[in-house]
Amino acid sequence: MTSSRFRPLRRPKPLRIATAGVFALAGFLFWVSFNTAQGIDLRSDDSMLRLSDLIQERSRSNQALDSSVAGLRREIDGLARRDSGGTEAEKRAYEDLERTAGTRELSGAGLTVTLDDAPPDATARMPGIPDPQPNDLVVHQQDLQAVVNALWAGGARGIKVMDQRLVSTSAVRCVGNTLILQGRLYSPPYTITAVGGTEELREALDRAPAVRNYREYVDAYGLGWSVEEHEEVALPGYSGAVDLRHARPVED
Repeated sequence: MTSSRFRPLRRPKPLRIATAGVFALAGFLFWVSFNTAQGIDLRSDDSMLRLSDLIQERSRSNQALDSSVAGLRREIDGLARRDSGGTEAEKRAYEDLERTAGTRELSGAGLTVTLDDAPPDATARMPGIPDPQPNDLVVHQQDLQAVVNALWAGGARGIKVMDQRLVSTSAVRCVGNTLILQGRLYSPPYTITAVGGTEELREALDRAPAVRNYREYVDAYGLGWSVEEHEEVALPGYSGAVDLRHARPVED
């Protein structure tokens, strides 16, 4: 690959995306500081360790709450079906709505895409390619979102990222090289599993410009990329809250 082709390899950083990212990160840091920094010097190593421990503890707590909510939802759904008294057609319509919303388990043929950071000491793997910057060696939010969008475009009937099902209110967000999904934290490698026609899903991945851009970095610097097909794979039903939440001003 010639150097002229590699000039646009640097990842696009539109001003609006950068601005939104700065404000999002600043808000996250302010929130963490408010909850943890009362009388604590956040510049010390001990404080940073306590902050990391707090974030991990919140993630574990959210995971436990998700499991509890899932159990309660199954119990409520069972009682609702038993006592609904609806017709068979109404029950089937209700089940169809659950499948559409992503709250029921889904299985079928599909594939799993795995993305991973490059080794921290990675160098250019082709002649004429510039040496990588730290930003070039990690999986970014736009990389994960590009794969998810491509799979939906390829006709995916359902998608999970890591161990969580995506629904209409799901948002794939990263802070640094850490994924934050529905209140839980994940580190690479990242897995994205879709149920659908494997040929159509592969073609959609190949067509997506943002996915092709990521794969240029795979070839250039050794970021991780693999696609595994499944004759049968199961996605869990989403069990978290589906309410839209928004910020409210503090009343005087």
